[in-house]
Amino acid sequence: MKVLVVGGGGREHAIAWKLSQSTLVDKIYAAPGNGGICRIAECFDISGSDKKSLLKLVGEKSIDLVVVGPEAPLVDGIVDDFSEEGVKVFGFRKDAARLEGSKVWAKEFMKRHSVPTGQFDVFSEPDRAVDALDAYSPPYVIKADGLAAGKGVIIADNRDDAEKAISRMMREKAYGSAGERVVVEEYLSGEEVSVLAVFDGRDYRLFVPSQDHKRAFDGDKGPNTGGMGAYAPVPFVDEKAMESIVTKIVEPTFNGMISEGISGAGVLYFGLILTSDGPKVLEYNCRFGDPETQVVLPLLETDIAEVFMAAIEGGLKGVDFSNSSDSAVCVVVASGGYPGSYKKGFEISGLDEAEEAGVIVFHAGTKLQNGKYVTAGGRVLGVTALSGELKDAVDKAYRGVELVEFGDAFYRRDIAAKAFGQVK
Repeated sequence: MKVLVVGGGGREHAIAWKLSQSTLVDKIYAAPGNGGICRIAECFDISGSDKKSLLKLVGEKSIDLVVVGPEAPLVDGIVDDFSEEGVKVFGFRKDAARLEGSKVWAKEFMKRHSVPTGQFDVFSEPDRAVDALDAYSPPYVIKADGLAAGKGVIIADNRDDAEKAISRMMREKAYGSAGERVVVEEYLSGEEVSVLAVFDGRDYRLFVPSQDHKRAFDGDKGPNTGGMGAYAPVPFVDEKAMESIVTKIVEPTFNGMISEGISGAGVLYFGLILTSDGPKVLEYNCRFGDPETQVVLPLLETDIAEVFMAAIEGGLKGVDFSNSSDSAVCVVVASGGYPGSYKKGFEISGLDEAEEAGVIVFHAGTKLQNGKYVTAGGRVLGVTALSGELKDAVDKAYRGVELVEFGDAFYRRDIAAKAFGQVK
């Protein structure tokens, strides 16, 4: 089987890496890919938004399966368009992708189907949004309605910062059309957890629960990012907590999708918070999370190509979906200045040494230039380690990180600290 992975980040490298282990896969292509993906796939410099060129590539290479990584092509309807041409695609159709493409639609969906989430209000006028802050207490949660590359959620500690966030989104158009409407939402306290599920339109299977680290700096300080690291499983998500998540959130969500005629095969990401009142949804994503994918896929024991094909054909029920009992930790090494402006083009060294030390180095913002790997993005690498014990996996991951070097590199030093009740 020939497979095309659409995307070029750390998540897509993890997907391609997992596909490379499949007995069903003979050849992997990627568009556009990155420096690391090029080692296991033939890469083509085609954007995920260029559906016409991607479809042409599918025909020229006789590709049997397309796996779409990023959210933007899904929201843009790539699965709908490819499916009409008879192409097998793993990823949600446009109707399901609205769960991520519009935070307003997602919140209203949760309300319709009694899925627990924070109280919220929706605004299309900045002055009304500012006035609505009177009904909320700090910290204030301000969300851009549309896609903003994981940076459209602002948690403001005071009223002044909240007003600035609204102005930045709605008046200054910092996120373009994504900020034409905003959600002002109740701040919820508790531990955040990510639960990823494969859905085939009727049945679902769950990956190991993981925990992302959104803020840029140690101790959850600094601006929100696309994610600075993750680990799995999460010790405080025990069997009872998981049962609550499934019965209160996962099943009502999928039942709601079925009742509204939203079908198709893909991964739904549940961004959750464990409050004193039980689990609640912070956000849905319509695809694999990043960097959660870099820890949950290494723990998946089932052939991922089998999972993708079964989901597309509505046969997940017959798949022996199995997760390892090991632990995985991913530490993201980023470019200085991220998530703001940063320099590119620094040579990356130590990659072979890190992998020889037993870690998996997933490339995100890299490219191969004149035979050398150089930085080409904000999140550059995801150094992932596996072990039977979480503490060992943490130590192993950081040993790998210390072997990798490039100009202006930085990373958080407290990934998985919450699992041990520590805040570094």
